Amino acid sequence: MPDNEWDPDDYDGGHGFVAEYGADVVELLDPQPGERVLDIGCGTGHLAAEIADCGADVVGIDAAEEMVTRAREQYPEPTFEVADAREYEPERSFDAVFSNAALHWIPGADHDAVLSMVADALTADGRFVAELGGQGNVSQVEAAVRAELADRGYDTEIPWYFPSIGEYTPRLEAHGLEVTAAWLFDRPTTLDGGPAGLREWVEMFGDEVLAPVDDSEHGAVLNKVEERLRPELYDAETETWTVDYRRLRFVAGR
Repeated sequence: MPDNEWDPDDYDGGHGFVAEYGADVVELLDPQPGERVLDIGCGTGHLAAEIADCGADVVGIDAAEEMVTRAREQYPEPTFEVADAREYEPERSFDAVFSNAALHWIPGADHDAVLSMVADALTADGRFVAELGGQGNVSQVEAAVRAELADRGYDTEIPWYFPSIGEYTPRLEAHGLEVTAAWLFDRPTTLDGGPAGLREWVEMFGDEVLAPVDDSEHGAVLNKVEERLRPELYDAETETWTVDYRRLRFVAGR
């Protein structure tokens, strides 16, 4: 996965909306007592714990060791493992695989490896319920960051993979997963952090994007990105930033 630096304190303290919005995906999963569920990209474990509270037996995996460590500290009940979804080899089958706000961190070229793992891990009547960034997600923020870095002579890669329904459902079907529902929808998301919310968001989720930037320019880049986006995304009255999220959500079964 992209080598983003994850700080569990900043993630939970300043970006709690990730787990809050994920509650809808847990509801769509509808975990039942006794079911075995795999959570891909479990982060600090909040949604895995919600699923476990429904009586399911949950295994959460995440490639970031620091996030798994925090998950284990906070929630002793689910099992948490440091693992890359592209290479994970589960020791048992699962009735359901779940993922929220994680799959878009895996490069598009690597998704077949993930989907192959999911298909192999599911029981004969198992289901895969997930949400990730969809086509057009945070397009205004991405454009502003690209433009500012280009103006300063930096060449950077945007690490995220935001597919459309038309692109992703055939990939699921190619691995024997029948797509029974899929949605691509706008979800404008108000950031935590007040006036500093946008720069904190970029620093948390885009630190790999900013990696080529010299330390002496880091603050100036964030200031200019704010300037570019303030007319469209900042509400001076409430002192909040609202980012142009778009989500791809789907349900697929064996």
